[in-house]
Amino acid sequence: MIPFAKIPKLTIAVIAALSLPAQAAEAPKHVDVKQLSKKVEDVVVPLPNEVFGALNKLGGVNWREYVRNDKGANFTERPRIALLLGAVIADGFIAVQAEDAPTVKEIGQRVLNLSKAIGVSSSITAHAKAITDAADRRNWASVRQELDRTQNSVQQAMNEVHDEKLSQLVSLGGWLRGTEVLTAVVTKRYSEEGSELLHQPDLLNYFETRLQSMPEFNLKLLQDIHAALVEVRPLIDVGDAHIPAASVKKINDITTRLGDAITKKTP
Repeated sequence: MIPFAKIPKLTIAVIAALSLPAQAAEAPKHVDVKQLSKKVEDVVVPLPNEVFGALNKLGGVNWREYVRNDKGANFTERPRIALLLGAVIADGFIAVQAEDAPTVKEIGQRVLNLSKAIGVSSSITAHAKAITDAADRRNWASVRQELDRTQNSVQQAMNEVHDEKLSQLVSLGGWLRGTEVLTAVVTKRYSEEGSELLHQPDLLNYFETRLQSMPEFNLKLLQDIHAALVEVRPLIDVGDAHIPAASVKKINDITTRLGDAITKKTP
């Protein structure tokens, strides 16, 4: 995976984890998310392959169940587009994990269209074509690599034009979609080991802080997301205790609600 510069790039860790092949291996007796993470700029960032590798080892996952074919609405507000872009890139990793070539190709085009809507398509066009070509060949390793590069290029382009806050929203949209899928998987086959993968209080604090620094966007959706993260905090930040099944389900309900709000137009 391409290393992500600065903290906005790091939050893709959760969704990029979906690119891990579900290779069989001896199931771990205990999952400690701290051992599957690294600390960067005082934020504990889950390592993609380690986290979802542990999840796969705890029980096989039918990733096709989590492929989302809804393309999402067309928005004009750039913050909403950024959130949706992050969610769509996350869906790309899920579709790759499910080896769903048609959906991967659709997502490649959707990423290009959304990038164009926020003015960074020039750095994405080559990646979109490469994603389509690799999906046609069923070369999933190459698709994963191009999705990584796409995320990196989008955020680099935003940072170069001083749109760091939009870059952070891309990461947030991806983290929310990744967390939605992670909690759905753990809810379906609950285990204390699997629930430990959700213990990411530092990452949650990072997003809360960043949302508080965006008053100029004045978007109700961002206010709703911030309120939801405050609601999620006590469910995730449990110290040394396990996150119970009821909390995992509640986190899934919250992130699913937010995912719907990101992808759909409201009256």
